[in-house]
Amino acid sequence: MKKYELLLDDTKDVVGIKLYRIRALTNFGGVKIGELGGYIEKEDNLSQYDNAWVSGNARVSGNARVFGNAQVFRNAQVFGKAWVFGDARVFGDARVCGNARVFGDARLFGDAIVLSDAQDVWLCSGVWR
Repeated sequence: MKKYELLLDDTKDVVGIKLYRIRALTNFGGVKIGELGGYIEKEDNLSQYDNAWVSGNARVSGNARVFGNAQVFRNAQVFGKAWVFGDARVFGDARVCGNARVFGDARLFGDAIVLSDAQDVWLCSGVWR
């Protein structure tokens, strides 16, 4: 059973990419059935199986993935091939992109940016690796 659905009539166009607002189809974690979430480009961006969630005005696109118990919220953006997982939280105006990985108990917030080009950048439990 799916935990959320894409709302085809509630979209946001960001740099030519159509993002869809999500709505919870069941209760899980701290999310209640019917609760509106943030915006994702496709179902591959947010796991259907665990407690991960995207909320507020947060956006996830490209080949980025949010899974585990991770939360992406407020105005945060996750894109490229970035992964946010474990118990990580990305919020505020933070951005995660490239091949970056944010996981464990990491908290990324404010105007923070985690990106990678030539090599991967890892933020695990608040410690750079």
